[in-house]
Amino acid sequence: MLKPLTVALTLLTTPFHQPATTLQQPSTAAEAQASGATTVGSRSSLNWRPCPQSGETGGGGTEMDCADLEVPVDWRKPEGRKITLKVGRLKATGPSKGQVLVAYGGPGAPGIAMTRSLADWWTKLRRHMDVITWDTRGYGEQFGGLSTGLPCSWTRIPIAAVPRDDADFGRLSDTNRGYAEACRLKDPELFANMSSADHARDMEAIRKALGADKLNFYGASYAGFYGQAYARLFPDRVRTMVLDGTLNHSAADWTRELEATAKSNEQSMRRFFTWCAANGCGDVRALWRKLIARADRSPVPTGTANVAYRAIDLQSFALGLARQGETAWPKLAEAIRKAAKGDASGFVPAKGARYPDQATPVTECTDWPRPATRKELMTTLARLRKLAPNTGAANTPASATLNCIGWPVPVTNPPTTLPKGLPPLLGAGAWHESDSAQRVLSQVPGSVVIRHDGPGHTLYGTNACARDHIDTYLTTRALPSKTTTC
Repeated sequence: MLKPLTVALTLLTTPFHQPATTLQQPSTAAEAQASGATTVGSRSSLNWRPCPQSGETGGGGTEMDCADLEVPVDWRKPEGRKITLKVGRLKATGPSKGQVLVAYGGPGAPGIAMTRSLADWWTKLRRHMDVITWDTRGYGEQFGGLSTGLPCSWTRIPIAAVPRDDADFGRLSDTNRGYAEACRLKDPELFANMSSADHARDMEAIRKALGADKLNFYGASYAGFYGQAYARLFPDRVRTMVLDGTLNHSAADWTRELEATAKSNEQSMRRFFTWCAANGCGDVRALWRKLIARADRSPVPTGTANVAYRAIDLQSFALGLARQGETAWPKLAEAIRKAAKGDASGFVPAKGARYPDQATPVTECTDWPRPATRKELMTTLARLRKLAPNTGAANTPASATLNCIGWPVPVTNPPTTLPKGLPPLLGAGAWHESDSAQRVLSQVPGSVVIRHDGPGHTLYGTNACARDHIDTYLTTRALPSKTTTC
């Protein structure tokens, strides 16, 4: 479901027509104090030096400063074993009024290498703020990161099939435990402390090391979970927080959140069907429903040896195309027509994994609730299929957590509502992502969600309008209007 953020593949370019806003700079010391722009408290304890050369980090482009920060591997044991976080800095190009901590999701990502290669994103923000990032714990050398890594054989795992009976459920549990144990046994303590809450505690350590009174945070994609966890753990330390293209990990009722996600997926397919009705492919709606009903009984073959797709496979691939908008919709229509004739080759990825998959879900399996029994699982799936007849449970946490059944580490960071007293936050997202952000931020009075009525994943890197609003907020705490569309 949620895959590592690869900029060239997942950040989609979209057209913008709204003029860029002017970055608001406090004109007097009194205004600066009122806006809270100055967030530096005590002197930083970090020893900044030039970062290793690009060949050592996997990132090119702008040079950065780096520093090492030791943190507990287990935050419940602050005097215990330590691991190293590599922290990076793009210094402000003008007088610095504070710092913004940036994370790109993944769940884990080499923040330093990515910030180096994406330095142009931060040009306007750096007129007033230092941009800080870090390579997240556990996701080390194999991901291009320089922080302490979890020495796993990270791999892509196909999303599991729905168990047919209790015995199948037990076999799935054993299979998942086998994947997990191969990784866990290399470093059991770090493996057990990889949740988004652990990353959020690392963020607090970075804030303290920077000497900042409060935190400014931009979190893209899965890093939005870090932000939500930080808001729960350290609400009095939040100055500004941006959740860009993230899902809701702050629901009061997890069942209802699963339902909302399924409904959003269904809307993505309905948007495609509406386009088809006016563009010569009105027949695909009925073909699709017959296709997934047949695939539920018997996988649909492809022209690739040993590859045949179940209904949930087809639904996952179709959702991926539907969310790309009009550029991908003709391909999706053709793939459905071909599959309806018995050949699902149009859904086979051009390269890479042949089935919907995810990375070894070390962080996800500590963040997402998972079913304890097959009965619980089937009850949930039946509810989602009823609400979303075209997309079912595909690309929801209900399907992704099939790979967490039997996981040897419990859910240590379950979804929980945000606390009272948080300052207004800012969300952003395209189509379904803006709806998800709204469900998070509706809990925080005064918060705003920037919406883009089109495809894409996260807005900051590709949408100049959204970027200007986000920069203004991070610098001055000034929010756009409640109805802002970019």
